Amino acid sequence: MTARDDTHNLLADLLAKAKSAGADAADAVCFESVSVSHAQRLGEIEKLERSESRDLGLRVFLGKRQAIASSTDLSPPALDALVDRALAMARSVPEDPHCGIAPEARLARDYPADLDIADPVEPAPQLLIERAKVAEDAARAVAGVTNSEGAEAGWDRGSIWLAASNGFTGQYARTSHSVGVSVLAGEGTGMERDYDYHTTVFAEDLRDPAEIGRTAGEKAVRRLNPRKADSKRVPVVYDPRVSGGLLRHLAGAINGAAIARGTSFLKDSMGEQIFATGIEVIDDPHRKRGLRSKAFDGEGVANLRRAIIEDGRLTTWFLDLRSADQLGLESTGHAARGTASPPSPSPTNLYMAAGAQSAEDLIGEIEDGFYITELIGFGINGVTGDYSRGASGFWIEKGALAHPVNEVTVAGNLKDMFLNLTPASDLEFRYGINAPTIRVDDLTVAGQ
Repeated sequence: MTARDDTHNLLADLLAKAKSAGADAADAVCFESVSVSHAQRLGEIEKLERSESRDLGLRVFLGKRQAIASSTDLSPPALDALVDRALAMARSVPEDPHCGIAPEARLARDYPADLDIADPVEPAPQLLIERAKVAEDAARAVAGVTNSEGAEAGWDRGSIWLAASNGFTGQYARTSHSVGVSVLAGEGTGMERDYDYHTTVFAEDLRDPAEIGRTAGEKAVRRLNPRKADSKRVPVVYDPRVSGGLLRHLAGAINGAAIARGTSFLKDSMGEQIFATGIEVIDDPHRKRGLRSKAFDGEGVANLRRAIIEDGRLTTWFLDLRSADQLGLESTGHAARGTASPPSPSPTNLYMAAGAQSAEDLIGEIEDGFYITELIGFGINGVTGDYSRGASGFWIEKGALAHPVNEVTVAGNLKDMFLNLTPASDLEFRYGINAPTIRVDDLTVAGQ
């Protein structure tokens, strides 16, 4: 019997125990993970670790009461105790009129069998050591780099099993390879830090560690001798390294739980024009080799590619079963979950489609503006959309990056920012949430 069959049987037995003990319905999820990580600094190994874990969560329903219990001990006595504990908790909690498992009609029956998200080869520890070494050596070789915060390389594989008393069973696995390095340039109080990293599902898609190191070093050197900025309203350009943050704010604002609570600045915006005409934002859980791809959602509901923003208009919320029921809608297949808490809505591979202009053209049109390469803090009011974040980057003068700038604050309101946003044509899929270079016109930059 394979490990896959063994885990399916374990979950099936657990659900049967829960039902026979009095549960009206139940679901169970099991996560198995294996990871190897290496870190070095100044050529000296700081860690080389391997970890393995197996964690199981059981959710039971008694009428409209639900409770969740989890365990890392999967022995039969421990699982019996887990069932008893979950049911005892369910008898003690208040009713939740919106909880429940998926109806059979919504289950993912024909989900994709192969999303190409699992690299079958585990890298040898020596390969991770070599990746980190090459990255750090390349970064330190850049003229002007004076110190290193270290380089890391890692690999992990996670397997997810889900089963429910509605008849759903499903499993998939996902891997990731990563390399990153952070270095400092300059001397004394004039030192500046920067970094670069890359994460992919397959080793063959990973950028050359030497290139990662070189770009980290060059970025650090470019930040030397920063100036203060005068306070003014100017166009602001977000580098692709940080532009995805704007989509994270969008995802939070259209999360079904926030909509149901009435705590989102977009709660009355369904079907409205919230971006400029032509802009599209896509969520695609079935993207081949996507870092957040998954065959089904955390409740066994079918998921699919959706245009969240279509021609600038908001078309949907991110919904799990509970938030959908609260709003009188159907789940969009966006439930995510762990082993110790209920499912909640979350995006998968979320991205903004590329625009028509190049990043150079977007910057070239700016007489006076700010190019952001790093953001600090999280000054976002989800109820009003007010936006205020610390930032550093480069000042734009006459269509070109002129000099580094730090210790500034960028402020506006996300509603206005979305409407005045222009994406460039340089979209790359490097993160779980991706966006091209983005220009937002008429933001407040507060400096000296």
